[in-house]
Amino acid sequence: MTIATPHPEDPPYLNVSGSVLGRRWLGPTPDVERRGLGLAQRCGLPELLGRLLAARGVSVEEAPLWLEPTLKHYMPDPSSLRDMEAASARLAEAALRGERVALFGDYDVDGACSTALMSRWLAHFGVSATVYIPDRLREGYGPNVPAMTRLGATHDLVITLDCGTLAFEPIAAAREAGAEVMIVDHHLALETLPDCVAVVNPNRQDDDSEQGHLCAAGVAFLLLAATNRRLRAQGAFASRPEPNLLEELDLVALATVADVAQLRGVNRAFVRQGLKVLGRRGNLGLAALSDASRLSGAPSAYHLGYLLGPRVNAGGRVGDSGAGARLMTCADPALAAKLAADLDRWNRERQAIEADVLSQAMAQAEARWEREGPGGLVWAAGEGWHPGVIGVVAGRLKEKFDRPSLVVALEGALGKGSARSVHGVDLGSAVHAAAEKGLLVQGGGHAMAAGLTVAAERLAEATSWMEAELSRQGANRLGPRELRIDGAVTPSGATLELCESLERAGPFGAGAPSPRLAVTAARVSWPKPVGETHMRCVLTDSRGGRLEAVAFRAQETALGGFMAARSDGALVHAVGRLSADEWNGRRRVQLQIEDMAPLA
Repeated sequence: MTIATPHPEDPPYLNVSGSVLGRRWLGPTPDVERRGLGLAQRCGLPELLGRLLAARGVSVEEAPLWLEPTLKHYMPDPSSLRDMEAASARLAEAALRGERVALFGDYDVDGACSTALMSRWLAHFGVSATVYIPDRLREGYGPNVPAMTRLGATHDLVITLDCGTLAFEPIAAAREAGAEVMIVDHHLALETLPDCVAVVNPNRQDDDSEQGHLCAAGVAFLLLAATNRRLRAQGAFASRPEPNLLEELDLVALATVADVAQLRGVNRAFVRQGLKVLGRRGNLGLAALSDASRLSGAPSAYHLGYLLGPRVNAGGRVGDSGAGARLMTCADPALAAKLAADLDRWNRERQAIEADVLSQAMAQAEARWEREGPGGLVWAAGEGWHPGVIGVVAGRLKEKFDRPSLVVALEGALGKGSARSVHGVDLGSAVHAAAEKGLLVQGGGHAMAAGLTVAAERLAEATSWMEAELSRQGANRLGPRELRIDGAVTPSGATLELCESLERAGPFGAGAPSPRLAVTAARVSWPKPVGETHMRCVLTDSRGGRLEAVAFRAQETALGGFMAARSDGALVHAVGRLSADEWNGRRRVQLQIEDMAPLA
């Protein structure tokens, strides 16, 4: 599968070489236009959908499975992962014997979902697992010696989820205290691994399963599938029902999207099928969280990434780290409603803290960009910044500059950093290498996200080295000056039918972005501020078309100013992503504006 990429000599789309935000618009390449038309004709698809698939490198033969990804087709053999046989054998033994099991999960969405998934499976066998989620501020990321010592002394088996691959001392401490340990993870590994029963991690150096795009919940799902298979072969389900893993795919889907895992292969099937499960509201906790998030209508990948995910994360950032995992294993509707309300409240607190840190970090990054020019890394650091929001702020910088981004919260002699990457740049390997060179106190992660601890006095040296390393991967050649657009519509053409057609190419997320469309020859009507930072308007055309639109965080930008000034009826082009929203029982189409330009 080859994905079309812009060529420096491609002509500007709609003649826009300098938009309101200073971007050069690029449309579908002639090759994509040709292949998209052929794909649409041969598969009976709308032309725009065919072009969208062609831009993602989908062939005529691949199109049916791309549009309807199934686990039956994409599910890999779990045994292709290293240590899977040992792990499934040990987990089966623990379940059948009713052993004392502790689950040590990370405090983010992937960790919470992985832990909940494992806990719910064990509960099917009558095993009430101890769930331990570390406090982000007091304990930091991953297993620590005191906690693992306590768990090891009181349990037969300790399973780390979404962490543990680099936790040599804590793993040894749990073993010395008397427990066996198993690691279920997806973060980058060293050549040497902790000494334990099994390390199931598709990103360990000796794993050739080609499943490194899985998040930890995806790895845990494969482990449970392998264990179910083993127990089935042993006749363990002759007298008891088999755990229905398909009904747990809502957890896997949420983790996959929230952890920015690449939506390819089995991940697409996980998310597509998981959204169907989420819509059935079988998980009381996720149903309560959907209600607290004001999610109405059928859930989509957007809702996972922007409504549910941030609320689960908020517990680890500014509230109770274990609240998300408890919510997703909750069997009491009243308790589920309370936990969901707590997470929603913490998310609002997180947003207020984040806004303050973002303002400072953005000013730093913009000043450095102007002073030093585009590089391979955008970064900012500040004393007293809340460590719980720096990951979100790093994501905002990444969106603004289209570069790998790092935000560091300094406290005295040390700084805690969180980093986010862009498609095609392996940030985790750069952080890992910087830690191995001694530039960082510690660091780890995966291609799209990483965390680190750095001595304040070595911050400049570490960021300079990482910038050079990421530039070698081509990050310095990326940039917001070019905006790739999948096609064009008018306000009249931006219909619910079009949205539903394009949704067939989903789920959308990392490595498979939702289509970016140009809404052409439109007039801006009723521009107005919304909330503290957003702008809203209506785009109309000469045929009576009317498209509601919103530009997030645009009030104090050139984009917001342009929208306000164009209420005089002058024609414009707007670029963004269409979505179908449900409001008061009515479905409507909305454009999330990313850029605009006057009609040339």
